[in-house]
Amino acid sequence: MRPLLGEEEALAAAEAVRSGWVAQGPRVREFEEAFAGSVGARHGVAVSSCTTGLHLAVHLLGVGPGDEVVVQSLSFIATANAVRYTGATPVFADVDAATGNLTASTVEPVITARTRAVMVVHQAGVPADVDALKALCEPRGIPVIEDAACAAGSTYQGKPVGTGALLAAWSFHPRKLLTTGEGGMVTTDDPDWAVRLRRLREHGMSVSAADRHNGGSAVIEQYLETAFNYRMTDIQAAVGLVQLSKLDAIIARRRELAARYHELLADVPGVTAVGDPEYGTTNYQSFWVWLPEEAPDRQDILAGLAERGVSARRGIMASHLEPAYEGHPSAPLPVTEAFTARTLILPLFHDMTNDEQDTVVSALSETLHTSRLTVRG
Repeated sequence: MRPLLGEEEALAAAEAVRSGWVAQGPRVREFEEAFAGSVGARHGVAVSSCTTGLHLAVHLLGVGPGDEVVVQSLSFIATANAVRYTGATPVFADVDAATGNLTASTVEPVITARTRAVMVVHQAGVPADVDALKALCEPRGIPVIEDAACAAGSTYQGKPVGTGALLAAWSFHPRKLLTTGEGGMVTTDDPDWAVRLRRLREHGMSVSAADRHNGGSAVIEQYLETAFNYRMTDIQAAVGLVQLSKLDAIIARRRELAARYHELLADVPGVTAVGDPEYGTTNYQSFWVWLPEEAPDRQDILAGLAERGVSARRGIMASHLEPAYEGHPSAPLPVTEAFTARTLILPLFHDMTNDEQDTVVSALSETLHTSRLTVRG
């Protein structure tokens, strides 16, 4: 992944610096409104990262020690960690092999009397079937939080991912299509929640620094609750506004490249690639492929690709297999473990050329062929 950054972003950041207002201020508010509108939400609350956004979402729901939150292990470790930050217990559920997402059928078996929320990930931009999860959870009084870190511009049931979400958290890390360097957003339709989220990100202050500055009279703020420092800067927001204006073009280009990958990979035996689910479209934040069942050790394949000039990545991590979660109880997760062991993420970036794509697919095909011969030999 290479972020698509240029002179417009540089000028926007410089303008924010010259303005003298570089902390959370007017550009943050403008970015919040623009981003929320783009994903079909009524309110956006900018934060320092998607991780802090997820933490705020779980905290807002009053989740704490003794509670459980169902999450998928097949995700960046921040998904599970955000639950741990509150003192609650992440409970891992398995995923669907095609989408890498939780489903109602994988979540239901791990719901208990202590389940306070379900956190579903739109894995690498592939939309999850949120309606099915809500149909399972809402009658039980269990809220569904959406980890939409990678999903800006993906669609679900013909609308942007995030439309109608109770709480959704987004990432603007450089590996995401829309980047501010670091940073994130929480979106919601609930105005009271939006007010409290803004307070929680700023040490629980009753009046933000920007509102005090614009108030025209002396205001002494109060600190209404113990909270956090999870703010975004105006410099980041200025970059984000430019990036948001490019998002449609970025997605269109990535989907064009993904379609070509599908055509090329059709000639590589045993390899299957990520695609759109029947109920939505992915932004192809990452392009993963399943390796053939008979393929040798994935590390050897990564090494073979590197020898041929291709930098690929391991498949999406499984948090329950990381040292930080050693000894953490979990139900069997066979699809998750197969997914993390037998998938690769191939290069995909906006200015990728046809020749570069040809190189990637040729390198993968040659590496797999050589590995098969080695195993047979």
